[in-house]
Amino acid sequence: MSEIVFDRVHHRYGERHVLRDIRLRLTERRIGVIGANGSGKSTLARMVNGLLTPTSGTVTVDGVDTARKGARVRRQVGFVFTDPDTQIVMPTVGEDLAFSLRRSGLDKAQIAARVTEILERFGLRDHADHPAHLLSGGQKQLLALGAVLIRRPSVIVADEPTTLLDLRNARIVASALDAVDQQVIVVTHQLPLLDTFDRVIVVDEGAIVFDGAPADAVPAYRELIE
Repeated sequence: MSEIVFDRVHHRYGERHVLRDIRLRLTERRIGVIGANGSGKSTLARMVNGLLTPTSGTVTVDGVDTARKGARVRRQVGFVFTDPDTQIVMPTVGEDLAFSLRRSGLDKAQIAARVTEILERFGLRDHADHPAHLLSGGQKQLLALGAVLIRRPSVIVADEPTTLLDLRNARIVASALDAVDQQVIVVTHQLPLLDTFDRVIVVDEGAIVFDGAPADAVPAYRELIE
């Protein structure tokens, strides 16, 4: 597993402080992040692969500073957004997966093999030549996850990946995330998703207010919001 370190991280948008003195060392395989809307949890998640950089303090992934070497970090850390439509950029399913490898240095045969692997893995084989925008919500999120996995990162960060899905599709996507070999950090409001996780971090008003096992963290969060 990678070592992700937040060292005295602060972040603000204008005068609004979003994160305050975050100090974390993340090494577990499955890590959940929960908190109320506006608590700062999505900002924290986006710092793991350098989509956002701290106002002060540092975030490192295996010793690499996300602010100084963001491109290098993003090769190691993949990010899955809440809305898969923000990640799907090519007309068809197969083309969208292949697009993720455009700068990989792989030849056409290698790219085709990886595309086929992902299509098979997520049950999209029969949709390879179909318009991506006609997929169901769950299929779109699986495609977005596949487009991240096809690059073979060592860490996946998913920001509320099941929020826009119905219960059936949310379960499919949650199962897909649970099955990947990579280290996974998931921001979520779907608390049952965290039952099998190794560690859950509770964020409130930009600070870490609880950090522990799901069995302890989820009740602490419920008590906080009640």
